[in-house]
Amino acid sequence: MLRCKGLENMNYQETLLYLDSLNTFGIKLGLERITSLLKRMDQPQNRYKTIHVTGTNGKGSTTNMLAGILTQAKIKTGMYTSPHLVSYTERMQIDGHQIREADFANCISQVKLCADQMVADGNESPTQFEVLTAGAFLYFATMKVEYAVIEVGLGGLLDSTNVIVPEVSVITNVTFEHADRCGGTLAGIAAHKAGIIKEGVPVVTAADGETLQIIRETAHAKNSDIFVAGEDFSAAFIAFDGHKQKLAFSSRLLGASEEYFLRVLGKHQIENSSLAIMTALLIHNQDSRVTMEGIGHALDLATWAGRFEIMNQNNQKILVDGAHNLAGMKVLRSNLDSYFPAQERVILLGILKDKDVDGMIETLIRPIDTVVVTEPSSDRAAMPDYIAKKIKSQHVEAYIDIPEALARAQELAGSNRLLCIAGSLYLIGEARQLLLTEQ
Repeated sequence: MLRCKGLENMNYQETLLYLDSLNTFGIKLGLERITSLLKRMDQPQNRYKTIHVTGTNGKGSTTNMLAGILTQAKIKTGMYTSPHLVSYTERMQIDGHQIREADFANCISQVKLCADQMVADGNESPTQFEVLTAGAFLYFATMKVEYAVIEVGLGGLLDSTNVIVPEVSVITNVTFEHADRCGGTLAGIAAHKAGIIKEGVPVVTAADGETLQIIRETAHAKNSDIFVAGEDFSAAFIAFDGHKQKLAFSSRLLGASEEYFLRVLGKHQIENSSLAIMTALLIHNQDSRVTMEGIGHALDLATWAGRFEIMNQNNQKILVDGAHNLAGMKVLRSNLDSYFPAQERVILLGILKDKDVDGMIETLIRPIDTVVVTEPSSDRAAMPDYIAKKIKSQHVEAYIDIPEALARAQELAGSNRLLCIAGSLYLIGEARQLLLTEQ
């Protein structure tokens, strides 16, 4: 039970205003505030089992696949992800269904009671992400889930989600991002990701090189078994039928070798799905409801909005991809070259100014591409004219307004070119919503 008492109960719109007001406190890493907040809430995160997922790229996709696998096994499963594309309700799901706005408002209202008491007692206010995380933990406890798959928000070691003791810790990969908050170096970033490893809890990872060594050392220090992609298990591409990938998972360690279909496209999803399978097989050791047959069925049904997602719109092929950093752009470019090697491209691009703008542009844009630049709906957005001047392509246009930019990009693409929307989750969320309203 909550130890916080009060009468306040916000509606959904009031909840959004409250969350927006918490932006004043910005991003503050550390576990002191969330620990204090959850203590006042009687530790809802301890009332179910969890799987914890971090990594630079692929953590959202892997989280989604794992939640789908557990749901397919008839296990009541929560999923917490961030950020959202359109609505906060996307972040908290149970068995594939988003939280209702009324339930979201109720959970955040209850968290606010405890947050307000913290401030009244002279403590620092929780941040927006801390309130959302506490709200998700409370929602899953209230709904009595058996498992919750929890995606890290930023880093790992000092992330608000790092108050759980999971059944398995998953680290997808480690590349150079958020260095200013995670130690300033690749080794520092790896140390932050490895911070989710708990005593005796197995680790599944696709990290390599220097970052893998740091993760190995942390796992050894924590007496945790570690399972490494490419060494202990792997997945390989077999075929693509235009809709799904046919893949093969193998692990000599587990004596497993299975073919499966994956609806989520992209070469990077081959590795992500292997992480999900390996993690699920570890869960199978303690819960026989998780089976290879069920895993295959779940992956065949898996979808992940805005991640190399194909949308067919009025006889026009549109690709929406949440590539929002250099590593993501490298994956997107590789996937475009593999799946659509001969098709002309129109790129609708919007990038945040705190990203590697030059590297992202150089990676994604070819001289033969047509590019429309716009401004993502974020106060961190880089101005379209600034981005456009950096692009060395045959045709570049810039628009502040996303609907206008999208309409122009669709016009330029017509029915013969592939329209690719990428660069920021703030952009693809709004653009995707506009496309859905056109249907």
